[in-house]
This record gives sequence, C-alpha cells and structure tokens, in this order.
Amino acid sequence: MKKRFLLPFILLLVFQISLFGQETLTVEKIMQDPIWMGKSPSNIQWDEKGQTIYFMYRADNDPADSLHKITLGKNEQPVKVSVKEQRDRVPLHAKTNLAKTKKIYAKNGEIFIYDIASETKNSLIKFGDRISNPTFLANENRFAFESSNNLYVLDISSGKLQKVTSIHSGSKPQEKEDKSEEREKWLKDDNLSLLSVIKEREDKKERTKSYTEAIKEKESFSFYLKGKSLANLQLSPDEKYATMLFFSRPDNKRTNVPDYTDASGYTVNLPARTKVGDEPTTVELAIYDLKKDTVYFISTKNLPGIMDLPDYVKDYPDKEWEEKERTVSLSAPVFSNDGKNAVVNIRSADNKDRWIALIDLKSGELKTLDRQRDEAWIGGPGMGWGFGGGTFGWLPDNKHIHFQSEETGYSHLYILDVTSGNKSALTSGQFEVFDPSISKNGKYWYFTSSEVHPGERHFYMMSLMGGRIEKLTSMTGNNNVSLSPDEKNMAILYSYSDKPWELYLQPNTPKSQPRQLTSGQSEAFKSYNWRDPELITFQASDGELVPARLYVPESGKKNGAAVIFVHGAGYLQNVHKWWSSYFREYMFHNLLTDLGYTVLDIDYRGSAGYGRDWRTGIYRHMGGKDLSDQVDGAKYMVDNLGVNPEKIGIYGGSYGGFITLMALFNAPEVFKSGAALRSVTDWAHYNHGYTANILNEPFNDPIAYRRSSPIYFVEGFKGNLLIAHGMVDVNVHFQDVVRLAQRLIELGKDNWEMAVYPVEDHGFVEPSSWTDEYKRILKLFNETLID
Repeated sequence: MKKRFLLPFILLLVFQISLFGQETLTVEKIMQDPIWMGKSPSNIQWDEKGQTIYFMYRADNDPADSLHKITLGKNEQPVKVSVKEQRDRVPLHAKTNLAKTKKIYAKNGEIFIYDIASETKNSLIKFGDRISNPTFLANENRFAFESSNNLYVLDISSGKLQKVTSIHSGSKPQEKEDKSEEREKWLKDDNLSLLSVIKEREDKKERTKSYTEAIKEKESFSFYLKGKSLANLQLSPDEKYATMLFFSRPDNKRTNVPDYTDASGYTVNLPARTKVGDEPTTVELAIYDLKKDTVYFISTKNLPGIMDLPDYVKDYPDKEWEEKERTVSLSAPVFSNDGKNAVVNIRSADNKDRWIALIDLKSGELKTLDRQRDEAWIGGPGMGWGFGGGTFGWLPDNKHIHFQSEETGYSHLYILDVTSGNKSALTSGQFEVFDPSISKNGKYWYFTSSEVHPGERHFYMMSLMGGRIEKLTSMTGNNNVSLSPDEKNMAILYSYSDKPWELYLQPNTPKSQPRQLTSGQSEAFKSYNWRDPELITFQASDGELVPARLYVPESGKKNGAAVIFVHGAGYLQNVHKWWSSYFREYMFHNLLTDLGYTVLDIDYRGSAGYGRDWRTGIYRHMGGKDLSDQVDGAKYMVDNLGVNPEKIGIYGGSYGGFITLMALFNAPEVFKSGAALRSVTDWAHYNHGYTANILNEPFNDPIAYRRSSPIYFVEGFKGNLLIAHGMVDVNVHFQDVVRLAQRLIELGKDNWEMAVYPVEDHGFVEPSSWTDEYKRILKLFNETLID
C-alpha cells in the first residue's frame, strides 16, 4: 500500500513547491557534476608586490579548475593565467631572507634568487641532481641546500660551493658481512707462508699504505644510513651544526583492495594501508658538529614521564604492564634566527604526551620546556602530528618560542622564554585559535579564531607579546584571509551557510568594508531559495549542550518524519555558518525539507570546534556519547518539533555510516531506518594513526574495540537498513561491509540491502554513483517513514 500512494504524494508536493515559483529540487539535479552550481575560487595566493591575486577557478568549458588572477585596479575580472606566466612565477614554497627583500627557490636542478623590489631573478647554480630546500643562512650572502642526501653551501659573492656532509646509503665497505671471510683469510695466510717473494711484496704494499694514510689530510666524518631513511636534513643559520632525522620503518603487513574494473580487463590488487596495531616507525635525531667533526644522537630517556603507563591499564588488573621507556617521534629541530638555539617537538607513539625541549647543541642534551599530557590523545588546532607540523617557532628576539596547547581545554597561543622557562598564554577563553603567524615587521600576531561563535571564523591581530585582540573581518560566516606581502590588504575567501565561497578584498584595517571580486554561482543554482539552517543547541542526557543545524519545513508541509544526518571524519565541524564541504548533503537536506521532513545535523561528541573535552568525548568508546547525542537529538525533535517518534531515520558516510549502524543496532527503538555509507564496521580493521588515538590498540585494550564496533551488535537490528560502499575504497575497505553482510545473513536478519559501486573509492567521484546512492536513500526514507 505504501508504494501505491507514494507517487501521487510526491507529485502533489512538486505541484505545491512549483506554485511558489522556485526551482524544484530532484536527486538527479543536485547530484550531477557540481559545475552546474557555478564556480568558486580556492587556493588564494598573492604576487610578490601585492598587486595581483592568484587563485584556482573554473574557466568556461574547462574540464577542471585552473590558475586565474585578478590584477587590482585593472578591470578586476578573473583572467586565466597563461602557461608561460605560470612557469615564470616564483613558487609558493620559496624561502625569504630575514630582511624580506629576496627569495630563493629550486626548480629542475637549478637554484634561483629573486629580488622583490626589482622583480628580477637570477640563476645561482645548475647542479644537475635534484635540489631541495634552499635556505638563506644568517650570513644572507650564503645559502644551504640539500641534494642526494647531503648538504651544500654556496657563497653567492665568490661562487664557492662547499659540501658540508658526507652521508652514504648502505654500510661501510669493511662492515659488509662476508660469510667467506674466514676461508679467504686462511687461504691468503697459507699462500704467503709458502711464497716468500709474494709475502715481501705484500708487506711493502702495507707499509706504503700506512705511510699514505698518515700523511693524508683527514676526511670529513662519513655517515652510512644502513637501510634507514634520511629526512629533514638542515644546516643551522650560523653554519655550526647540521641536524637530520633517521627513520627505520618496520615491515608491517599491508592490505590489498581488488579492483574488478581495471582497464586491463584483469582483476588488479590495489596496494592499501596497514591495520591498527602497527609496529611504530623509529625516529632518531642526529646532530653533526661541523667543528668537532662528529655526530651524536639525541636521547629521550630522561624526558619527564617517559615511562608513564596510560590510565586505561587499570581495566586489566590481571595483565602485567611493564614500565618502560616509550617510543617517541621527534620533529626536525627549529633553530632561532641567529642559530644559537634550537628546540624540538617530541610526541610519544601512544600520542598521550607532547614535549617541547631545548637542545644543547654542544652535547645533545635535552631540557624540557613544556609537557602536555592527555590521557585520551594529544590533538586540537595547531598541535601538529607525530613528526612535526602545527604552530611552533621562534619570536624575532631569539629568546622566546611560540606554540599552541590545549592546557586550558581549548587550543590557545603561548610563548615561552627559553632562558627562564616562563610561559605565558597570549589568548584565552572558550574558543580556539587557528594558524597564527607573525607580521612582517615582527611586532604583531595575525590569526583566525572562533571567539565570536563556534560556527564563525574571523581574522584578528594582536601585539607580539600579547594584549588587546582586534577583529579585522566583519562578514558573518567564514573569513579565510590571505594577507598581501606588504600586509596592506586582505584577500578573503568568504562563504555563508547558503552561499558558496567567493573572493573579497579588504584593506587591512579594522572596520574597513570588504569588496566582492568574484561572483561565480550559476543562474540555475541561484533560482532555488536555499535555506539558512538554524543553529541550535539541545540538552543531552548528561546535561551537555549539543550544537546542531536544523531544517524545519513549513507547517503545512510537515509529514511528521525526521532524518538525522551524521557527518563523517569524527573530528570535523559541520554545524557552522559557512558553506559546507558536505554541500551535496546540504542540498539533499533542502530537498528533504521540501518534502516535509525535519532534518537535524549534529556536531556530536568527537566533533571539531568545541575544545578538548568535546574532541575526546569518544575516547575508548566510539558509539557511546557520539551515539547518545543522536538519540537525544531525536528526542529533542519529538518533544519540540512535532516529530512522530515512529518516523525517524538516520544516515551518514564513513564515521557517519558507522554511527548509523550503531544507531540501528543499539537504539532500534529510536531509529526506524538508516543508510550507512562507506561505513567502518569493525575498528580492528581500520588504520593505525586514527584508530589507536581513540581506542588504543586492540591487543592492549580489547574492551574499547568490543564496545565500539558495530559488527558485535548486529543482533539488535530490527529496522530497515541500506548499506552502500565503493568496491575500490582504499580507506574503509569493502571488506568491512562484506563481513557485516555475512553476519546479517548468519543471524537471519531481514529488511536490509547492499548497494555496491564498482568504480568508487571512499569519496565518490562519478555523478551517476552519487545519484544512484541518494535515490536509494530517498526511497528508503519515503517508503519506511511516510505512511
């Protein structure tokens, strides 16, 4: 009976919507190639003089985005950049000298220096081999670069080139294992004992060799990699020390993903990732003292808390836990501009500790400056990752370092005096700081923050040593600012909830008004009145206020049904006032609302944007508070929005697919139907970097995995389930849903189906796949949630 009345119902709704004179939404329309919506700029860059803004943009009839530019004061319309101009541009990765007058970069085995004032470039050296990381030294007439795992220094004035290091692959020749060595020695000794003339010649040869070695000039220290990988080779600005990282990567077993649609006509295995529980990569930091001609390695054994056990071990009283020095990852040292000091960022392999330490360059000893301990895992804006990244560097005084920390529960900007150890928070409050950078004149900070609202981003400036924070942007939404090189203007990539990204220009002064430079949306896109979803909070069962985006149909169109959308990634924010990366889902939610559904999109526990406690709210139990937040969201809609408790569906992809499965298996009394897209079904089969942070390792913390994996809860399934997955997904493998399907079959479960997409990876590409998937989702909700 449901199918018999479904078509007239939809036709009636289409007729009603058309009466209002706006475009009618269909799945086919919103899931087609996004070019139908128009075009949006991305990847904003300035030229060296601050007169031209470069960005990626889609020219008419082009198959993809290409580099465009707008020249200020000249027409100010997007113009496609020629291939020649692209080749002649100074690369974004070019290094600048301290005076901000010159840039240096490598291209095709050649090093160029660019004079900003005269806009001229000159070739300094053609080296032949691949060159990387050319960097000005403290003496700005000299620069260092890396080639073939060695450091070189070029004096610009004299043209003299000096090789600074002597690093070789493999082992020392005499260290090579020779199983026949004992036999060969015996044969030689026996032969010399019989043939005296040959022995005399051999003795003379040895004496000559000894004399030659004695008078020969001593060679520089040579280092052999012995199978290790070399990275982050750099020279201190004062040219006294070279530092390098050595990586020893274990041979962790990797998975394969079969591709049944390979162009060859054969099934081809795609090499994919490992699974959680990897042996960690070993990282060693070495310092080469050029004057002493010796190399020494940094020891981390004296770091405070290096042997600390995590709190979760108390849940396993019968297991013996060994207190031992934990494995750590070290970043490349960061030198002060004068080269006299260096600091290093160190992370424990279990990601429960972050140390910042000062290196005694003469001895290699570490002095801990700051330790951040998190019994869940270290994370948040500006914190970087195991091998570096994040906010970390020196102030111009060569005395203070800066970094970000979640010490107060929110990621804020700190400075620390390395001579006294005094630490100061430059920002504070229940908001987060993003991408801080020091002004060209060294007197101010620029950064983005969520101070106004968790769902807004604005650009600020502040004195270098802290003080009053001044907001420079005013448009409600997300203001992604790129400063001009002279810092007089801001190029702003801006969007709002119902307005895709556009480029604006604004003087870099408070209360200045922005001016729109691009307008790329198509007439077809603008013909529909896209909703500005209401940002709300509802109270969770544990008393916390949960943020959400709410779409409510007009009272005359309500059908009593509701759909909850669960965003992916876990640590991602989707309840905000800017154009969502889930733009297809946003359009689908408009379509659902047109049909009478109430739609709720929740930033559940584990989402980004709300500080440390929210970020780590899922520690050791995915499908715990992140699921109860969905249940409480459903209750909010029933209690406040007239939603029928028997008509609630849920859907999402990746982490959202995982939560959908947990909802249908563990809260079947709340959720009648769900669509689980590219879902993790068993966390023991996902990757190490993401999973071990949250659930530790399956062989150390099996409790966390058992209560967090949907495959263990299939018995509770009672509703209606759509499973959709790409077969060449090298992130969440197709194997996940194959194992889940077998479990459903063995338990005799009904009312589920699986849609497979043979050519799709984790993120779908083909419009036909998107369309098919969302037609199935809409059909599921229409047939099971509407009478």
